[in-house]
Amino acid sequence: MKNLVLTLALAFTTLFSFAQDEGITITVTVDNVTSDNGKVLMSLHTSETFMKGKGIKNAETTIEDGKVTVTFENVLPGEYAILALHDENDNKRMDFEDNGMPKESFGMSNNVIAMGPPQYEDAKFKVTSEDLDLNIRF
Repeated sequence: MKNLVLTLALAFTTLFSFAQDEGITITVTVDNVTSDNGKVLMSLHTSETFMKGKGIKNAETTIEDGKVTVTFENVLPGEYAILALHDENDNKRMDFEDNGMPKESFGMSNNVIAMGPPQYEDAKFKVTSEDLDLNIRF
């Protein structure tokens, strides 16, 4: 009986561990970074995390010839938005002018030109069953 319980527990654990690896891949490219200084930070957000700190998945990458590519793996179906920032001074945050305007380039999914802070409704996109390739412009 003990062996049967252990075998069933192992089988369920295996099933659930495979389920965690399901999802699609989102590949995001930014090809107009103004310099190779610093890094580009990207975050994948839900409506609950958008503009409130870290996303549900976060990445950073170095810049080569004004271009970066970031991949978010195992993204489950749903609605998301991506924020991207050129962190030129590599301090892990956006810097602002005295008047509140950003000092560093940024962008978001759907490439909306925002007059004011980015809005989730403008940047959201749907993830279904197919991998996505997105391009964000700064």
